Amino acid sequence: MAARLWAAVKRCPEPGTTGIMEKYWIGIDTGGTFTDLVLRDTDSSVCVYHKVPTRTQDPAQGILDGIRELLELGRVAPADVDFVVLGTTLATNAVLEGTWARTGMLTTRGFADVLDIARQRRPHYFNLDIPKPVPPSARVDRFEVTERLGCDGQALAALDEDAVRRAVAALKERDVGAVAVCFMHAYANPEHEQRALAIVREQWPQAYVCASADVLPELREYERFVTTAVNASLMPVMDRYLERFELGVKEIGVQRAARVMQSNGGAVTTRTVRKLPINTFFSGPAGGVMATVATGADVGERGLIAFDMGGTSTDVCLVKDLAPAMKSERPMRGLPVRAPTFDIHTIGAGGGSLAWLDAGGMLKVGPKSAGAYPGPAAYGRGGTLPTVTDANVLLGRLSPVSLLDGRMDVFPANAETAIREIVAEPLGMTVADAAVGILKIATVHMTGAVRVISVEQGEDPREYALVAFGGAGPLHAAEVALSAGMSRVIVPPRPGLLSAQGLLQSDQRGDFCMTCLVAAEPAQLGRVNAGFEALQARMQAWLQDESAGEGAQVQRTWQIDMRYAGQSSELTLPLSTPVVDAQMLDGLRQIFHDRHEAMLGYKLPTHDVQIVNVRGAVVIRSDKPATAGIAGDGELQAAISGHRSVWFEATGFVRTPIIKRDRLFAGAAFTGPAVVEQMDTTTVVPPGARASVDRYGYLHLDLSDIINTQGFQA
Repeated sequence: MAARLWAAVKRCPEPGTTGIMEKYWIGIDTGGTFTDLVLRDTDSSVCVYHKVPTRTQDPAQGILDGIRELLELGRVAPADVDFVVLGTTLATNAVLEGTWARTGMLTTRGFADVLDIARQRRPHYFNLDIPKPVPPSARVDRFEVTERLGCDGQALAALDEDAVRRAVAALKERDVGAVAVCFMHAYANPEHEQRALAIVREQWPQAYVCASADVLPELREYERFVTTAVNASLMPVMDRYLERFELGVKEIGVQRAARVMQSNGGAVTTRTVRKLPINTFFSGPAGGVMATVATGADVGERGLIAFDMGGTSTDVCLVKDLAPAMKSERPMRGLPVRAPTFDIHTIGAGGGSLAWLDAGGMLKVGPKSAGAYPGPAAYGRGGTLPTVTDANVLLGRLSPVSLLDGRMDVFPANAETAIREIVAEPLGMTVADAAVGILKIATVHMTGAVRVISVEQGEDPREYALVAFGGAGPLHAAEVALSAGMSRVIVPPRPGLLSAQGLLQSDQRGDFCMTCLVAAEPAQLGRVNAGFEALQARMQAWLQDESAGEGAQVQRTWQIDMRYAGQSSELTLPLSTPVVDAQMLDGLRQIFHDRHEAMLGYKLPTHDVQIVNVRGAVVIRSDKPATAGIAGDGELQAAISGHRSVWFEATGFVRTPIIKRDRLFAGAAFTGPAVVEQMDTTTVVPPGARASVDRYGYLHLDLSDIINTQGFQA
């Protein structure tokens, strides 16, 4: 059994019972170091929390062990579990570590080098020594076959089926693990790819194979080829993992089939994930974004910024009108993988981020991290380099005695030695000043991340509330909010396990796109509407795969991509219907001009406009259990466990009350300075901040008095 690190049972059923409704949901967020599990009673909203180490060598087995322990803790029979959803980092890690399957490719004659030619863009214009990203399909494993389609989908050369068979035979001899079929302009006509796909399956039934028209039916051959190749390379990896996970869940006794979280916030069947594993790249962080949406619904806030700070990185995402921002492309190991995903911006700033001096003697923080082992110096696991966590310990923001409710000892002397030797002495400053410098630099990095997803997208962060979670999010949230000019911070009851809880807020969702590339003129509406009809057919097939029954709550939404003729990027506009007429087209053109001016600062009302892609999304809604409330009676004094000296920007070191989060009650209110401690995180409340607890146990920080009196500006 996996070692039990921590578990919390809140109002758990009595021993020997399985609850009133006998209907439970399980959310599992698998990270690189720990796996978080949440068991929720859908009738009472009582939750059981559990945390186990992630088994990197056998991740599925580690999850299964955690499920068994979780059910034992909750005294729940496996047959009473109605819903299991998994958030996984397996696909992400496979790409980043290069542990994907060896992948072959079938492509149009003359285009085997597309993956190597790539784009002319470089990450650094003046550095000529940057290595190019390595695609999963090596040049020797790419085979060209005769066939050709025009950009309008018309066949210019027939598919040479014998050449396809010879290529498949050669790939079998090379012992490749997967095959990607990528033909030119297959987005406009998938017939050649479909026939080649059929031949691969006839010649090699055991092969993992996918076609670009099924993975990404969009123009831009490099992005389409890369995305398809990466998807193929992950199919064997995810298939083995999911097979073991599914069989293990059934052996435990859970009757319902498990689902997997996608990067777009939808939880789907493992059958769907096996076809498109690229949709799981941000599976875990997507759970945190969904939990942020649920937080906004609970507290009545429609504009939020998710702020998830862990040990090695910080993830931020804008949520406007309770809808997370989306994007269609993410760089993975330097490869532009196109898949619908929440617009989550990640930076290398976490509790374990290392503080160091560059060649010019300038203090830097991150992106390198001490990781879980050896970890920060204060953890006493052998780490000798200073980190953000060490600075927090020395400044009294983190307990200098223990963490995890006393389960983990802290060694402040180690933190002091690391900061003094690496930072303070070389810079000729005190250890305390060096620690303050580390925190300020980390705050600048995280504030920059907030600006990327707000200011740089035309949104004012001052109109949003910061939802702080992750092990270190609440520790830094107030400083980041003040630096960004934000006056409201919300800390959920269990910040360290919020992503796992957010998985239980997911619906089933599928996103679909198709290129049509026509002028935005009435004469071309036939092709546009035909594209929407094709999307509806794909949506219906997806609904059947996802087993949507007669009574399913199905919602469809539509979008259209437009650009000025000659541009290389598009703007996406919403549609109310998948049928566009001439009057609607006129309105869309005007909306496009206005949106272009708002986003990019100019518009060209006399310039030709093109329709590039049509898009659709289908969601199967599920009923969510209500959020459980907390007791409203208590004395604030009883929540104070002691005092210690804590550093704040406005006061320096000051004697500060330490408050236990689990002793706070609905209606509790206090003014900083204060430090609120709980098992999974610590919340710093700066002087002048007004803190309050609502009926669900959310901790609210109002920073407006600080902004008004101390002149903080966005």
